[in-house]
Amino acid sequence: MRNFELTTFATAENLARTVAAKWLDEIESASRAGKWHCVALSGGRITQKFFASVVEQAKARKIGDGGTPSLPGNVHFFWADERCVPPEDKESNFLLANELLFAPLKISENQIHRIRGELPPETAAAQAAAEILRIVPTGSPSPRRGEGRGEEAVFTNPTPLAPTLSPLGRGKGVNSLPALDLIFLGMGEDGHVASLFPGEMKTAGSDQAVYRAVRNSPKPPPNRVTLGYAAIAAARQVWVLVSGAGKKTALRESLDAHGDTPLARVTKIRTQTIIFSDFLTV
Repeated sequence: MRNFELTTFATAENLARTVAAKWLDEIESASRAGKWHCVALSGGRITQKFFASVVEQAKARKIGDGGTPSLPGNVHFFWADERCVPPEDKESNFLLANELLFAPLKISENQIHRIRGELPPETAAAQAAAEILRIVPTGSPSPRRGEGRGEEAVFTNPTPLAPTLSPLGRGKGVNSLPALDLIFLGMGEDGHVASLFPGEMKTAGSDQAVYRAVRNSPKPPPNRVTLGYAAIAAARQVWVLVSGAGKKTALRESLDAHGDTPLARVTKIRTQTIIFSDFLTV
């Protein structure tokens, strides 16, 4: 048993193209099975390439209804985190997705469940939690579909913290939390994921809040809303996109058995996390 899988690519473009194809496979599989696909998106530089590749491949596959390239109506979009700014602000993760993914693919507003970044963070977190619990079922998710592998190098960790974990990639004690089908995360040069930063009290890992407010973030803007560790543990799948050689040290620390970065915490509370990196060595 392992608790992470690392796939490496020679370029950010190759990473974005491969992950986009894998995600569209997931979406189409869920659509054929008559299931919803509930996903949480993230921001970041690699996300721009990723969204562009999703749009390009969705159009090439002719995914959509009535000949209009789109994504099926079974896909519902949430966010791993959001900055507390208006939705038209250039810092908004929603704006990035709206301009590069939703608008090009004409995604229905009924499928988009943004975090209200224009509100105070505590209010936005409470509203986001209520919305995700309205849409996404709690409890055990559907069985994991097979994970395809391409020709890229694949590395695994053979020694996860097995006694603290439960099957299907999810953490222990998560049955009251929404079981998202997939959470996309990025990673910063300090090892942060979503808006979970290093230096937080250890109790942050046991907080059962679905979304929580972040004030005085070490990165601007200072106020944010983020999924908590427990909600990330509850997801059926978590895919982490790590782009930029400047993040190599943080990724190495995160994958070490004694690592204590936010990404390390994520891998230790799940039985499986898939990590995609655009540098070949760690």
